[in-house]
Amino acid sequence: MLDRNPPTTSPTEAASRRVFRSKVDHLRPTYGFEDVSLAPGVNTVEPSDVDLSQSFAGIPLDVPIIAAAMDAVVDARFAGALARLGGLAVLNLEGVQARYDDPDAVLARIASAPDEGVRDLLAEAYAAPVREELIARRIEEIRAAGSRAAVAATPAAARRFGPFCAEHGADLFLVQSQVSSARHLASGYDPLELADFTRFMPIPVAVGNTTNAEAAFALMEQGAVAVFVGVGPGAACTTREVLGIGVPQVTAVSDVAGARDAYFIETGRYVPVVADGGMRRGGEIAKAIAAGADAVMLGSPLARAEEAPGRGTNWGMAAPSLTLPRGTRIRVGTLGSLERILFGPAHATDGSENLVGALRQSMAALGARTIREMQQVEIVHAPSVQTEGKSWQQRGR
Repeated sequence: MLDRNPPTTSPTEAASRRVFRSKVDHLRPTYGFEDVSLAPGVNTVEPSDVDLSQSFAGIPLDVPIIAAAMDAVVDARFAGALARLGGLAVLNLEGVQARYDDPDAVLARIASAPDEGVRDLLAEAYAAPVREELIARRIEEIRAAGSRAAVAATPAAARRFGPFCAEHGADLFLVQSQVSSARHLASGYDPLELADFTRFMPIPVAVGNTTNAEAAFALMEQGAVAVFVGVGPGAACTTREVLGIGVPQVTAVSDVAGARDAYFIETGRYVPVVADGGMRRGGEIAKAIAAGADAVMLGSPLARAEEAPGRGTNWGMAAPSLTLPRGTRIRVGTLGSLERILFGPAHATDGSENLVGALRQSMAALGARTIREMQQVEIVHAPSVQTEGKSWQQRGR
C-alpha cells in the first residue's frame, strides 16, 4: 500500500542535498608555448646528424616548414624560394593572386594604406571575383618556379576549385576553414562532404583547422592526408578575441597527435599533423614538434622575408569581412632574405632568425635524430622558464 503522507523535508534540508554542476569546476588545464619547456634526457647527438626530412602527403620536404596560405606570404616567387630551401608554400585560391592579373599593385596598396582605412580597402580588394584562368596561371607559375603546387580553399569553394586544380597540375589541395569538423550542418546550402570529396579528387586532400582529437580522427577516416591544427593563434588572427574560440597550441597539437597515433595503430596509415600558427621563434617550433607535430605552418615569421609579397605587412584571410573581421593587418617589417630567416646567420637574440638551425640544435641537445624521435621527448610544465634568471635581459629590452 502506498504511503500517501510521506515525511516532509524542509526547504533548507532539501537545498543542503542538492548537487549543482558548474563547468568551471571541471575546467581542463591546457598549455601554450609559454607554459612548457622541453626537458633534456640521457643522450645528445651531433646537430649535423639530425635528419629533418620527410615525405609530406607525397611531397618530399627537407625541412618541416610550410608557408601559410596568406596573400602577404605566398606567391609563385616565394613558393619557388621556399622550395629551394626544402619547404613548401601553399597558395590561397581565394586571394588576390586568383582575382587580379597584376596582384602586386593590389598588394602594394594594402601594404601602404593607413591603419584607419585598411579594413575598407581589404574588403574592396577581395570583392573582385575569383577567376579560374588565373588559378591555372598561378599553378603553372609555381611549378615553373621549381616548387610543387599546393593550394588552399575554404570548404564552400573546394567543390568548385578542387577538380579544376587537379586537372591543371596541383599536387596537394588543402581544404582550410576557421574550424574544421567531420560534419557541417547547414540549412541554406549543400555542405561539402569530405569523404566524397577525397574519394573523387585525383590528388591528395589535406584538411584544417581543428583542435579536437575526435574531430581529427574523423577527418582522417574521411580521407584527409594531413590535418592542420590551430584556431586563432596566428599573429594576424583575432578569432580568439572576436569569437572567444581557441585552444592553446601545445594542448591542441598534442590532442590531435594522439588521434593520429590511434588512427595509425588501427589502420596502418600515417596522417601528418601540422601545427598552424602561434610560432615566431625557433624554440616554439621545437615545442610544437615535441608536442606531436610533423611540420609547422608559418605566416607572419615568413612575411618578414624579402621574397614575401606583403612588403613587411601581413593580414589574416578573415580580415576582408565588413561585418565581422577576424583578422587584422599587422606590420611585421622586412628582416632579410628567406634563407636568413630559416638558416641564418642570426642577428637577433630572441630566436626569431635561423629557425631551422634552432630546431636542429634543440633536437640535437635532446638526443632526437628525427622528427619522430623529437615527438617522444619529455615536455614539462614550466611557465617561468623564459624569465627565470633573466632579469637583466628583461631590463635590457
